[in-house]
Amino acid sequence: MLDDANKIIRAGLDAARPENYFSKYLLANRLVCSGKTYQISDYKKIWIIAIGKAADSMSHYVQKILCAQGGVIVLPRGSKSEFSNKKFQIIYSTHPMPSLKSVFAAKKITSFLEKTGKDDLVVFLISGGASSLVSLPAGITLNQKIKTSQMLLKSGASISEINAIRKHLSDIKGGKLLASLCCDAVSFVLSDVAGNDLSAIASGMTFCDKTSFSDCLKIISKYNLGKKLPSRVISRLAAGAKGRISETPKKPKIPNQIIASNLNCLDAMALKAKSLGYSVVKYPELTGDVILASKKLLGKFQSLKKQCLVFGGEVTVRVSGNGKGGRNQELVLRIIPKLPPHTIVASLGTDGIDGNTKYAGAIFEHRVDPSIAKKYLEKNDSNSFFKKYGGLVKTGPTHTNLQDIGLLLQQL
Repeated sequence: MLDDANKIIRAGLDAARPENYFSKYLLANRLVCSGKTYQISDYKKIWIIAIGKAADSMSHYVQKILCAQGGVIVLPRGSKSEFSNKKFQIIYSTHPMPSLKSVFAAKKITSFLEKTGKDDLVVFLISGGASSLVSLPAGITLNQKIKTSQMLLKSGASISEINAIRKHLSDIKGGKLLASLCCDAVSFVLSDVAGNDLSAIASGMTFCDKTSFSDCLKIISKYNLGKKLPSRVISRLAAGAKGRISETPKKPKIPNQIIASNLNCLDAMALKAKSLGYSVVKYPELTGDVILASKKLLGKFQSLKKQCLVFGGEVTVRVSGNGKGGRNQELVLRIIPKLPPHTIVASLGTDGIDGNTKYAGAIFEHRVDPSIAKKYLEKNDSNSFFKKYGGLVKTGPTHTNLQDIGLLLQQL
């Protein structure tokens, strides 16, 4: 049964590969974005700007089709680029926290866009992680931006809530990156947020913004962060809410096309599970607090012979301890004390990274005494549990990012 679980998970990860989702948007002589067709021959030069955890794999595939004149690729430090082309500048930046390298990458891209010609076409390739990989703080310092990001990530706020605040503290997010653009452009996007909201993915870098300064203040109040965030951050957001600072763009400047989402992974997993003889139930868009999410999954899973529940999304964890782990490892650890007999549970990030560890997630097939699990959960130390009892999944950087995937699998 463990072999079956691994095959189903592998099918989900393979579905996130560029060749499995780009073909209907990208052809040798034209590309299609948001319903509009662009003839490659109409442009003097083609440029690629790729940002995110999938920047490398997306660029590699697109370049084989378009033969662009060059561009800029920004990907996480620690991942190794498989794309070697001297026409492109490859920048290794930081995630999940921005750094001086993120600022360097932002300035490099804006400078590049300023030099494009009116007869050129820029192809943006956007994926999860872009919000921290490229950063240009507005009205605050980089350190204040970093502290704000850290507090938000620990608060249990959703990625959409975090990105709403990021957009209002940035000179490039929420569509502002395109301010210096003087030619045609399109943006192909991998979705790493529930609901596939283009204004939330990568903080709407090539799209626009649906949120406001007032929304940001409500988020801060919701998570009781008013006295924890830098005062300069609070004062900027308050000034914006009073109309003293211009809002983010509310209309997109260029077409944006979501080319793949978490559902692509779940569909592939369901197909593989059915081919192995399992009855399948899909649970998409699993979000919210990890404690509630674990209860939802157990409630959804029916202990029937040859049953497989595949799920995807991105839960949140309120960090109160100082242990090591991530949302996927914690989700599995919260489920296994109530794991039905002869059942496997697994959850992992499609990007290959879970929390502050080098693992993608965990897979486990034994029920554990609740008191043992509680000891690790109190410290947010799920990684230490799985190091001791086994079950860690290590893939390394996968060069993609379509949220998290998981399963509950039972065979009598």
